[in-house]
Amino acid sequence: MRYREDKTTQAAALLLKLRGGRMSHLKLMKLLYLADRSALITWGRPITFDWYYSMPHGPVLSFTLDRMTSDPDSANPSYWHTYISEIKDNEVSLLCEQVPNDQLSEAEEQLLVRVFEEHGHKNRWQLRDYCHDLPEWQDPQGSSLPIHIRTILSAAGFDDADIEEIEESFDAEASAHEVLG
Repeated sequence: MRYREDKTTQAAALLLKLRGGRMSHLKLMKLLYLADRSALITWGRPITFDWYYSMPHGPVLSFTLDRMTSDPDSANPSYWHTYISEIKDNEVSLLCEQVPNDQLSEAEEQLLVRVFEEHGHKNRWQLRDYCHDLPEWQDPQGSSLPIHIRTILSAAGFDDADIEEIEESFDAEASAHEVLG
């Protein structure tokens, strides 16, 4: 899969906006994971196209975690750091009121709102505990373990043929990106 920092940033910004512009980075990560997971199960494709890992505090989006925890580079700011602050006191916040949403479909925005309505009232520790109960999460014993899309889809009731079709669509999209640049 090819990570979409633009879509991820816009999804994170929408969740932050729904929360008043500021949120625990752990809570934001869990909400983003739950939204991506829901999109994958509902449409056969995620929002972020990130890689998933089990970590001690639950599932994470790997590239997004790197963006969250890296220091902004003022000479060459990432899309993420253009709109979302670095972590301060375990929280991130919006850096400006207007964040583009041109990379998110209306359906993706609605899904993000639904995830927030369902889980946004939970604190970061309640979300962590909720995510520990997801069938794809495994305790990594202080390290990290990859979570495969196949595992998520299988736990959601997809059969092998449907999973293979979804995986093939990712391969086809990756090939197209290579050809088209």
